[in-house]
Amino acid sequence: MSWFRRLATLALVLCLCVVVFGAYVRLSDAGLGCPDWPGCYGHVGIPDAEHEISAAEAKFPERPVEAAKAWKEMIHRYLASTLGLLIVGLALLSRRLDEAPKRLPWFLVGLVIFQGVLGMWTVTWQLKPLVVTAHLLGGMSTFALLLWLWWSARTAGTGAPEAAPVREKAYRSERALALSLARETEPAVASAPAAPRGLRLAAAVGLVLLVVQIFLGGWTSTNYAALACPDLPTCHGQWWPETDVEEAFTLWRGLGINYEYGVLDTRARVTIHHFHRVGAVVVAGALLLLGLWLRRRTLAPLWRRFGTVLLAALTLQVVLGLTIVKLQLPLLLAAAHNGGAAILLAVMVSLNHFAWRVGRTA
Repeated sequence: MSWFRRLATLALVLCLCVVVFGAYVRLSDAGLGCPDWPGCYGHVGIPDAEHEISAAEAKFPERPVEAAKAWKEMIHRYLASTLGLLIVGLALLSRRLDEAPKRLPWFLVGLVIFQGVLGMWTVTWQLKPLVVTAHLLGGMSTFALLLWLWWSARTAGTGAPEAAPVREKAYRSERALALSLARETEPAVASAPAAPRGLRLAAAVGLVLLVVQIFLGGWTSTNYAALACPDLPTCHGQWWPETDVEEAFTLWRGLGINYEYGVLDTRARVTIHHFHRVGAVVVAGALLLLGLWLRRRTLAPLWRRFGTVLLAALTLQVVLGLTIVKLQLPLLLAAAHNGGAAILLAVMVSLNHFAWRVGRTA
């Protein structure tokens, strides 16, 4: 199991890197840096010799070779392929270990294969927003499930908390209440505290709201609507600007359209951006209330620390979002905003993992 845990940790960290770097590739307009798939202008690497560049541009006359963009795209593909191999390794290793989760690793194998198909469609369907957004959600889902697998691997063989609730006095030791991915090195143990009444429902609702907001964020980015509302807190001086919901949220527009730099008019882009802002307010409010509730002194140390981490991650994400609009979408901050979403997702997935695997208080 020690090797399984190490491999799960490596896959989890690499998945986070793939998600953030994928956002960087998209935001730097390098999504079509390689117009074909899985190679780049028919090469495993990037064509750099003069005759290779001439042949590549003859084959793709509408897409001249831009080495910087092409390398970004290919590095992302290399990282994603490595992640896929790690997940396959986890699935194969799980068959030999009695304590390892059995179904989740193989589900992840299927998911990462589908991610590869979405990656192909992203290129061949020329950055179709529905596909690119689905690719983002698939990456976040892979990260979330790897985190769930990581927690399951850490609790395997420790009498993981499936049993009845434990009294408050039995779990005062903070060392046994593993919370932080970076700070804790020992698996979570069976003395994890019982979930307070209502936590499971609150954690599940918070997770669902966050996923919807991640979709809205991806839809905003893939439709090039991140700067559609340049002012704060209003949008073009209005609290509720003129919108075109039908046009903004038409998911399928057919094939054969190049979606690079977007195809929507200004009103549709404003609609998408505005709905993303409204979603941010709703999600921030819900997670703020959840974090403050978890910080109550009457709760066990584990839940209070979850509240602290949740509030910190939420604050970081809100500050990043406001700063991006204020500074007009600086590339690194925009990519960091995707990383912030992944961190919030990690907190909520971890909270749900503990809330649903332990008993409930009366």
